[in-house]
Amino acid sequence: MINTNRKWRFFVIHHSHTDIGYTERQERIEQYHVDFIRQALQISKDALTGTRSEWSGFKWTCETFWAVEQFLKEASVEEKNDFAEAVRRGDIELSGTYLNMTELPDYDLLRSMHSKAAEYGRSIGCPVDSAMTADINGYSWGYAQSLAEAGIQHLFSCIHTHHGMFALGRKQIPFWWETPSGDKLLVWNGDHYMFGNELGLCPDAVNSYLIRDEFHTPGIVDNRFEIMTTRIERYLNKLEEEQYPYDFVPVMVQGLATDNGSPNGEIAEVIRKWNADNGDEVRIELSTLSEFFRHLKEQEADIPVYRGDWPDWWSDGIGSTPMQTQIYKDAQRTLRKVKRLDPQKQIVDSAELSEIEQQLIMYAEHTWGFHASVHSPWHWNVQMLEVRKLAYAANASRLAHSALDKVRNALDGSLLHPGRPFRYRVVNTELHPSKQLVDLEWDGFENERFKDGLEVVEESSGHVVPSQRGYQTVTVEADLKPGEQKQFFIRTAKVPKAKTTSNFKLVGVDSVNDIEDMHPHGGEPEMFVISQYAIESPFAVIRWSEDEGIVSWVNKETGEEMIREDRKHGAFTPVYEVTPAVDPINPSSIYTARSSMGRNRKGLNVKRSAGRLVKAKAVGSGPLYGVVELQFQTPGMSYYSLFLKLYATINRVDVAVRFHKDSVWEPENVYISLPFTNGSLDNETLWLDKPGALVRPWTDQVPGTLLDFSCIQEGLAFVSEDRSLMIATPDTPLMQLGSLEHGKRLLHTQQREDTERQLYAWAMTNYWETNFKATLGGFYEFRYHLEWSKGIGTADQAIGHCQAMSSGFTPWRIK
Repeated sequence: MINTNRKWRFFVIHHSHTDIGYTERQERIEQYHVDFIRQALQISKDALTGTRSEWSGFKWTCETFWAVEQFLKEASVEEKNDFAEAVRRGDIELSGTYLNMTELPDYDLLRSMHSKAAEYGRSIGCPVDSAMTADINGYSWGYAQSLAEAGIQHLFSCIHTHHGMFALGRKQIPFWWETPSGDKLLVWNGDHYMFGNELGLCPDAVNSYLIRDEFHTPGIVDNRFEIMTTRIERYLNKLEEEQYPYDFVPVMVQGLATDNGSPNGEIAEVIRKWNADNGDEVRIELSTLSEFFRHLKEQEADIPVYRGDWPDWWSDGIGSTPMQTQIYKDAQRTLRKVKRLDPQKQIVDSAELSEIEQQLIMYAEHTWGFHASVHSPWHWNVQMLEVRKLAYAANASRLAHSALDKVRNALDGSLLHPGRPFRYRVVNTELHPSKQLVDLEWDGFENERFKDGLEVVEESSGHVVPSQRGYQTVTVEADLKPGEQKQFFIRTAKVPKAKTTSNFKLVGVDSVNDIEDMHPHGGEPEMFVISQYAIESPFAVIRWSEDEGIVSWVNKETGEEMIREDRKHGAFTPVYEVTPAVDPINPSSIYTARSSMGRNRKGLNVKRSAGRLVKAKAVGSGPLYGVVELQFQTPGMSYYSLFLKLYATINRVDVAVRFHKDSVWEPENVYISLPFTNGSLDNETLWLDKPGALVRPWTDQVPGTLLDFSCIQEGLAFVSEDRSLMIATPDTPLMQLGSLEHGKRLLHTQQREDTERQLYAWAMTNYWETNFKATLGGFYEFRYHLEWSKGIGTADQAIGHCQAMSSGFTPWRIK
């Protein structure tokens, strides 16, 4: 007898959580999920024919369409027909999601993923209207839009609060999620994806992860029915105590006490027995997502509507493999170039594009390694799964660049042959106009042709254009509208190399410039003035100090400072954090140091230090740009240098951050400080490039969502009506927005006007105690492009320009 104040109804949704690589090899996980569908079909058939009448009422939800796709690839004609019929019958349901993802995919990839289940559903006469996710606890705002475009009306979110948290400040509650274009998605902000196992609904698969009590539940127990009765009654009483508005509640259940668990017909048998004894007070039934949402929409309770981003706490795994994430992002941009250069797919067909997308999807899926990655990094499965995970990014890169080669070759591209002309085509493949520098390259053996000098001619006008020579490259400037192209050719020319000493320039024979010129305008003015403590271009003066690094960034167009007064660190200063383990060479201690971090991503005993500038030197300058190197001493790194490239004709600076990271087993974070403003701090708005939407962090968000960091696409911008500072971030998608200090974390709507807000690129982390890559050691270069413009005053223009800077123009040598 269950003692509650209401007559209750449970909707039990049976599924298998898809983790590609957490519990087994990736290809083994694929085999499991294909077989799970075969098992679900057999259970459904046995229940339908009466062979196992006790399994009557069995229903199975395919959590991801990826599993269905793998099944359909190898299924017989009979199996395909049986599966389609089971779906139409309602015994098996399709979820509109493809896999449980991080926020790495761009909007094109999201639309492609979410179209797959929808297309299959239409093909068998059973439209897909519902989707579910498990484990992840957040999505980009455009994720909702892409689901809506695919015909999905409902999203069931099974959150996991390990280093994360549910939205709205409470779970097991619905809300309407309004998309950027105004569509609405009905969301159930649900509980953990194995909460039904905690309630004892599955024989031999009883968990104690969220529910803690006197029962010892190792999975297989002898007193499961006692556990089930006690916990269900206690849970329902808790819902009543919390003034839960409904007399029904949904729970998810798996057939085994593990991720990637199989279907289990005995769940239906357990439910049948329960209803025979307790069905008058608490009725339990296996359900599909669509059935649950249909019942939910029949209720009279008001459901609130929220607009905005729902940042995912679990996208930070991408920071544990920063080099591969960088390669992924380049491959994603390269794929976009292929699609825009060949929009009719006349050169690269749909199958080739789909394979690139598939590799991108598999890297961006939320599983970041084998479950023993941190405490046993030498384990064979750790090593094997890591290499295979990273191979997805490498394969995406190889295939995307091969496709771009194919397009460029078809569009007059020139391969190696004697006498190859030095002719180049340059295209702006982005959707916004842009003025950028572009490198025209040749091979090393061709250097001899230009030993006396060269000049570059723009073909349509026949004019020689300004250029600057590099090693095996020459740089020119191009101003292109969306889709526009220009052609250039290089010809030999005599360039004088003689240099006469100046009577005004205060530089000694040691080439050290450590005195300001007394007569700065004496003689011929220089485009770039570089000293030990500053660099000046026609548009900016950047100054640094020994202790803080870059402390001033003056915009000469306005005279305003573009580094915030309330900065914690200088611009592009590295900030290194390590949380010491009690015993830094003990696997158990290494695990323990991480396991209690919660949502801080660091321990209370974290040691934080900033890099210290120790050296500055001029690298070179010319008519188009000047470069200076700033070298820092930084804990955790044997080398850290900034290379600042200032432009002569654009208010733009490119920054290359190069460093050698030490291999450290203890939990670490590396941040790169971005303490910028467009100069009108009181009037500017920060915008982020998220997939399918432009977002104001801390403003355009669902209540109760993550404030500390966000995973962006190509950049961010500080926008006012009369100006914008745009920062393209092609390599490091995680942006830290809240305080670095350990403490209570704030959720959206908890912040105040005086809540600390800083901006850092969160370049790398290995804090997670299970499946992040244990060490971050290695060589890295991360790029940033900053441009200030008084002609850009809208978020759409500013973020569009970030995308153009991040992508760069597309040049190739032509016949």
